[in-house]
Amino acid sequence: MSQVHAAAFDDVEVLSGALFSWCAERSIRLRSHEGVRAAGAMIDLFLSGYQTQDALLGALSERDCGDVAFLS
Repeated sequence: MSQVHAAAFDDVEVLSGALFSWCAERSIRLRSHEGVRAAGAMIDLFLSGYQTQDALLGALSERDCGDVAFLS
């Protein structure tokens, strides 16, 4: 596997791991409206520089009460 493909795979692993963890902690289904919104927010945060699962989870948790409204 080339370095570019390995890096892309690592990025997907970081994003998916953080999203799965976040949804599991809140008992939110991934394919629900809230899960899809969380995925979008997670991608935005990743592109803004949050490059680890911990950083993504922390940033998304801070947004829970802000511009991303989630209902259980």
